[in-house]
Amino acid sequence: MTAEPTTGKRPAGEPLLSARDVVQEFVVRERGGGKAGVVQAVSGVSFDVMPGETLGIVGETGSGKSTLARALLQAPRPNSGSVVLRGADLTRLRGRKLLQARRHMQFVFQDPFGSLDPKWQVHSIVEEPLIAYRSGDRTARRDRVSELLDLVGLDPVRYRKRHPRELSGGQAQRVAIARALALAPSLIICDEAVSSLDVLIQAQVLNLFEKLRAELGLSYLFIAHDLALVKQVSDRVAVMYLGKLCEVGPGEAVYREPLHPYTRALLDSIPSTEPGAKRASATIKGEPPSPINPPSGCRFRTRCPRAADRCAVEEPIPRELMPGHLVACHFPLSEPAAPAAAAAGRALLTEGASIEAADPA
Repeated sequence: MTAEPTTGKRPAGEPLLSARDVVQEFVVRERGGGKAGVVQAVSGVSFDVMPGETLGIVGETGSGKSTLARALLQAPRPNSGSVVLRGADLTRLRGRKLLQARRHMQFVFQDPFGSLDPKWQVHSIVEEPLIAYRSGDRTARRDRVSELLDLVGLDPVRYRKRHPRELSGGQAQRVAIARALALAPSLIICDEAVSSLDVLIQAQVLNLFEKLRAELGLSYLFIAHDLALVKQVSDRVAVMYLGKLCEVGPGEAVYREPLHPYTRALLDSIPSTEPGAKRASATIKGEPPSPINPPSGCRFRTRCPRAADRCAVEEPIPRELMPGHLVACHFPLSEPAAPAAAAAGRALLTEGASIEAADPA
């Protein structure tokens, strides 16, 4: 599904990142080495990220969000499709050319302590990309490290000689962000970058991301399982299910008027903060199917209360039902369900059943 930016006035110029028909599959081996199957982790995903834009990607555990992010970085390289960053197709680059192009796209991971070397001091962690890309002499790099730490709200004098174990979770994530900024990238991929932090620290780090976007003109690909959180920070939201994008639109529109039944289910799983409000009692039941053997036609049909015979044999084609709001569904929520879907809906809907958004493995 190709997502067109539609929040307010469309950003001028060409997309900063353009992914087209990205496919990432992994062969599963048996103990004896034979082929047991193929995991279809990402299946034909397409979207654009415009300069200065934040695109949020949301979905359950196993939907392919993190695999898609790594495919964009070519780590590993996708099986097929194109990933064009600043005019260069990363899937066609090798060696040093790929290394140079990839400096414009950096990663912030979920667990800062897992991504930072515990034996290194903060200044060495932040300086490492500068050394790898031979950027400046020792004095210039030292000044750059101080500038970056100050930029993310850490006093260089107090923190540059600390080790990760001497930092709080929020401080460690700020160090990870400073490291990601070292090479002045255009795009930062945040893969569950705040999910391991408590609510107060989450808010502080999200404010930092927004401040950096305003000051540095950054673009973000913000990946999370929490639709409310993604909506809060994103200009547009893309909803992913079992390796495919099923809905893409302006954040507020997706949150207030979802078009895909799966998006509605994700929203129903969010506890309400309104006094006296009741949690939605009817969404969908069951676990996502295995990506080794996904359902034919629409991949969501085995859990969808609106599914009909057509859904089993025909893959839905993305269509724009509202300005800039695309959905891949034969029977979207803005249209009446097909009569044949009624029995299936009654069978699938259960009192109190819901999709639970869980942290990815």
